[in-house]
Amino acid sequence: MVPLAEIRVPARIENLHALIETITGCARQQGFDQKRIGEIDLSAEEALVNVISYAYGGGEGEVSVVCGLDDGGDLNVEISDSGAPFDILARDEPDTTSALDERQIGGLGIYLMKKLMDDVQYRRIEDRNVLTFRVLKKKD
Repeated sequence: MVPLAEIRVPARIENLHALIETITGCARQQGFDQKRIGEIDLSAEEALVNVISYAYGGGEGEVSVVCGLDDGGDLNVEISDSGAPFDILARDEPDTTSALDERQIGGLGIYLMKKLMDDVQYRRIEDRNVLTFRVLKKKD
């Protein structure tokens, strides 16, 4: 991956805007339209809020974001942390057909991320959770 931008900050809610701005800035730089940038923003926010809220069990830690282009020119966003191992993609798909008051809480944001992004992958590399989503390059 050819890096475009990188940020590493403490995993705290006050850093969420800077993290998302790094990602959406890369998307803007690559010419994605506002609708697609909104989808990228929503997906990134879901992933980052999960890291901030749950990765460190109330303790301190960092989160990093790397944006770059793969060999095909597609945008790749890599979000990583050294928190507790957690494969968000292993969760069951939420029930989207039952009445709202009958549905299990949680999982809808992950479901949306998987639907909005072209590819979403999770890996555990050494002591780090690494979530990567790919956004296909803008079609002319």
